[in-house]
Amino acid sequence: MPGKIGQYFRNKKEDMQDYTGGSGVIGKLLLIVVAIYLLIAIVVGMYWSGEPDTFSVREHTRTLATSMEREPVTGFATTATMIRIAETLLDKPGGYISNDIFPPGLWLDNMPNWEYGVLVQLRDLSRAMRKDISRSQSQSAEDPDLIIAEPQFHFDSESWAIPSTEKEYRRGINALRRYLNRLSDPVQPDAQFFARADNLSNWLADLETRLGSLSRTLSESVGKASVSEAVANLNPDDPLAEVSVGADVKTPWTRIDDVFYEARGSAWALLHIFRAMEVDFRKVLQDKNAMASVKQIIIELEGTQQSMWSPVILNGSGFGVLANHSLTMAAYLSRANAAISDMRDLLSRG
Repeated sequence: MPGKIGQYFRNKKEDMQDYTGGSGVIGKLLLIVVAIYLLIAIVVGMYWSGEPDTFSVREHTRTLATSMEREPVTGFATTATMIRIAETLLDKPGGYISNDIFPPGLWLDNMPNWEYGVLVQLRDLSRAMRKDISRSQSQSAEDPDLIIAEPQFHFDSESWAIPSTEKEYRRGINALRRYLNRLSDPVQPDAQFFARADNLSNWLADLETRLGSLSRTLSESVGKASVSEAVANLNPDDPLAEVSVGADVKTPWTRIDDVFYEARGSAWALLHIFRAMEVDFRKVLQDKNAMASVKQIIIELEGTQQSMWSPVILNGSGFGVLANHSLTMAAYLSRANAAISDMRDLLSRG
């Protein structure tokens, strides 16, 4: 009997060794699979993080007009460019990443911020198209397709299901396509695009505040005194008194690359939009002597799209040894914004 009991326990021990040995093999296989997955995710994430190249607005306009068998009427270039910008958001490598819930999209933050910068400009222009550019006066009816397109691009940028962001933005793109088709209809066009100075000036006014905010946030990467606190600490009774400027306002180091790529995405979209408006608003720009301002804006925006040779966004001090990419971007946007201000002044003159 004791021999049988001993044999029983010996058999159990051997079974346990076989089981643990099998578990060890499974564990190693799982570890290898996870390591391969992470390696693939890293490589794919690097590929997805590549920013789309700029494109020729004039060439794209001609190609699209030819494919539609239409003439590129006034407004064709701007609308076609809006469609191309929106499609780039959805069709670039990796597709639309901001609402991804799985790696590698979940781990990426530079590209989602780039996408948001592009999206903000698309939203602002779609609102201007609906509110001003497609209407002859304040009492005229809004365009039915632009009524659909504008709110579609304002849909939640991070919704991944029921409904997905991509699906809603596709509806906006389709509405713009219908508007473009009606605008360029050679038989009976029933859509309008009024390339007037006041319409352009209204959009530029909103753009000035956008770029001003971006420039300010970018320049705060190195910290700067708070203007509001400095004004609040003024002593009205003693103009010679020393003024305390208070604490510095500084962009958190975790958001420096986020702000940079949002600005870079905005500048990418604006570069193409201004190239399109140079075509559609050419007559009014020439009449107002504002063509030089547009060229200056385009040159500054082209500067923001230069190749990035650094794998990370550097944040050196103002006159330090290392570069500060945020201050460089802020300089380009500030000069573009100054040209926009000059352009608005020219457009307002009789």
